[in-house]
Amino acid sequence: MKLLFLPSGHNLPSVLGYFTLLQTNKIIGLIDFYLLEVIAYILFIPMFLAIYFALRRLNESYMVIAIFMAFLGIAIFLSTNNSFSMLNLSNQYVTATTEAQKFIILAAGQALLVNTGQRAFGGFNMGLLLISVAGIVMSTVMLRSNNFGNKTAYVGILAFAISLAEYVRMILLPAELTILLIFAILSGVLLMIWLIMVGRSLIKLSN
Repeated sequence: MKLLFLPSGHNLPSVLGYFTLLQTNKIIGLIDFYLLEVIAYILFIPMFLAIYFALRRLNESYMVIAIFMAFLGIAIFLSTNNSFSMLNLSNQYVTATTEAQKFIILAAGQALLVNTGQRAFGGFNMGLLLISVAGIVMSTVMLRSNNFGNKTAYVGILAFAISLAEYVRMILLPAELTILLIFAILSGVLLMIWLIMVGRSLIKLSN
């Protein structure tokens, strides 16, 4: 997830570059093509569930909306992630025996790259949008909870607000990598702090 990891895919702009990387080192290649984001989104599932059950009595309608948006965002992201599709194309390219086959596979890989590059409008980053809104809603409800505290709530609101601003940035200024780096670092650091604070509060609640 962009909130936690800054992908380096823009350093390998060509399809052949990705194919070569995936054949040289599959793990590094998949990480470069957003595998870590897949893991992060999966880990969000139990965390959001725990927050939902901890806060639903404070404002059940808001929490139902938030958990629905969070799970919808996760589902959209996972269903549109292209990491393993690119790996499959890479394997097909290596085993291709004719130039025509290689050309078709390269074209398919280019289509995946284009789809990934249009994340602000496609399903890939709709997950970011929905989870950012869900996080803001949940953090706002936290303001009314003595179990989490205002500091945790405000850190969450700020982290997810910056994440939401990053989504807007991708629509208005898609080529501004400096702003991307600033937003990614800020939201990533704040989200890590928020996750630690939320985790500590949930552990105390379980005891």
